[in-house]
Amino acid sequence: MASNLKNLSDFNHTEIPDGKGLKIGIVVADFNTKITDALSEGAYNTLRKYHLNEENIIIKRVPGSIELTLGAQLLQEHLELDAIICLGCVIQGETKHFDYVCDSVTQGITNLNIRYQRPFIFGVLTTDNLQQALDRAGGKHGNKGDEAAAAAIRMASLRSELKK
Repeated sequence: MASNLKNLSDFNHTEIPDGKGLKIGIVVADFNTKITDALSEGAYNTLRKYHLNEENIIIKRVPGSIELTLGAQLLQEHLELDAIICLGCVIQGETKHFDYVCDSVTQGITNLNIRYQRPFIFGVLTTDNLQQALDRAGGKHGNKGDEAAAAAIRMASLRSELKK
């Protein structure tokens, strides 16, 4: 469903398992920091809301959205997390650069999921303009960071459940 038709921060709370004991990383792109800082805050607050201990939430920053893939891979290889949330914001410009960045990040994060058989959550806004990004980073459409954190908890819990 398109995010302009729903609030990204409004999910059925009964579907989110308790996150106690999980260790989750958040990789945040520095490009468009006004947006990515808001996404990171939303993700962090949602993880805490679902009982992740502060010391089990690892936040690392990378220069831009292209670097999210390697940043997430490095976190996984060095810390063996239950899930990693990738947060970035790519805003359409006048060139095809937007398409290349979006395609690269999408493929990179998808490949990490498959390679490590662990949840790497795609929390990258790909918007036409700054206002759309603001609307999805704590504005009228909620916060994509909240949604990404909820997805991380759900997927880490599913993985844990199926491993038993």
